[in-house]
Amino acid sequence: MQQRQGDIKVLAPFCALVIFLLFTLTASYKPVIVVHGLFDSPSDFGTLLDFINETHPGTNVTVVDLFDRTESLKPLWMQVDGFRQVMYPIMQNAVDGVHLICYSQGGLICRALLSTMADHNVDTFISLSSPQMGQYGDTKYLKWLFPQHMKSNLYRLCYTQLGQDFSICNYWNDPHHRDLYLNNSNFLALLNDEKLHPNATAWKKNLLRIRKMVLIGGPDDGVITPWQSSLFAFYDNNETVKEMQSQLVYLKDTFGLKEPWML
Repeated sequence: MQQRQGDIKVLAPFCALVIFLLFTLTASYKPVIVVHGLFDSPSDFGTLLDFINETHPGTNVTVVDLFDRTESLKPLWMQVDGFRQVMYPIMQNAVDGVHLICYSQGGLICRALLSTMADHNVDTFISLSSPQMGQYGDTKYLKWLFPQHMKSNLYRLCYTQLGQDFSICNYWNDPHHRDLYLNNSNFLALLNDEKLHPNATAWKKNLLRIRKMVLIGGPDDGVITPWQSSLFAFYDNNETVKEMQSQLVYLKDTFGLKEPWML
């Protein structure tokens, strides 16, 4: 957890710069909502809040205090429902819309929120070091959570009904067991429209209500594996990273990646 908190402090200045540029370009005083990641809580975002206040004084910033620490392991659809209840009133009170900064696992929660809310008013969605195409790698977190399951066999747990009760299994994407992922993932495969479901068209339309999506990630991440997942790239079955433009979700434009709002 200390490693992840350190990452937040390192990324905060860059994120604040992006926020500053966006505010400058849009001449906006829209409220900012921050959603934390796995094992985080609002107390981990003091540095980021300081940068926002310095670069854009008076901005109304809310770091949602929900599903903190070990509670962040709860199923992601449960978390999406909880965050929606807290964030929706903020959106309703923001006539000109809001900006989202969503960190790590929180980036998936935010994308699910945007996809399932037909009347959201999010202007800019900043996905900060988030496993948008999933996770496949041994990290300190995984070794602590599942000491008997390394990346090569974690699918045996994650692609079960029990496994899907853990948030990290909701976006576990094993490139060597694609069929199991498609059949058993009840979150990421649905969100990416890789698994057919009746709400796909509506979810895509809802996501496209945003004006901009900003993706931030880098090789020093240390947790998201591959780190390029933050940019909608991912492994093929040889564990070679294929860029976003080579992914089927992009080629088929399943949920809107071909739209011009990508940064």
